[in-house]
Amino acid sequence: MRIGIIGAGHIGSTLAKYFVSAGHLVAIANSRGPETLRDLEADLGYNAEATTAPGAGRFGEVAVVSVPFGRYTEIPVAELAGKTVVDTMNYHPQRDGVYPQLDSDDTTSSELLQRHLSSSHVVKAFNTTPFDKLRDFPRTGGEALLYGVPVAGDDDAAKRCAFDLIEEMGFQPVDTGSLAEGGRKQQPDSSVFGVVLPAEELRARLS
Repeated sequence: MRIGIIGAGHIGSTLAKYFVSAGHLVAIANSRGPETLRDLEADLGYNAEATTAPGAGRFGEVAVVSVPFGRYTEIPVAELAGKTVVDTMNYHPQRDGVYPQLDSDDTTSSELLQRHLSSSHVVKAFNTTPFDKLRDFPRTGGEALLYGVPVAGDDDAAKRCAFDLIEEMGFQPVDTGSLAEGGRKQQPDSSVFGVVLPAEELRARLS
């Protein structure tokens, strides 16, 4: 599969390493241009290339968005039309600026991204797990104890795509519901944010 990653920070680069090791082709971008990603490109190997955000959008059959939420309107729209877009972003007012509709809980950050990417299928995932745990925890308990990754979305096929990627990584996807319902369960003030739990414990906490 071809996967475009927009955002080369801790989460984006960690996911890129997983995807390349699983045999996927990756194009990764940041806000500063591909020349600033040559070391990461070399580290990822021949199945990866550094590019621009529109280039990553065009490249990927699936895309991952991992930029500060306050820049979500900069995510290219046309290049991601019809595609599954995995949203790893979190809203932090002190960094992103104030969004009254989020502060009042009228909507969720993923729903705002879905409105921006109206022709794409947004799935919320990888936003609750600290990057070092994401890097270090796959299958650490063996096949009988898989750590869970919450997933929210409105499109079943897009969710299934995210589930498959999570399972390839050695984690277990945990369906939290729609972008509205599940998105709220995965927000920074939620009971599962910033923690890593075995999948069954995660389900219990979400319920």
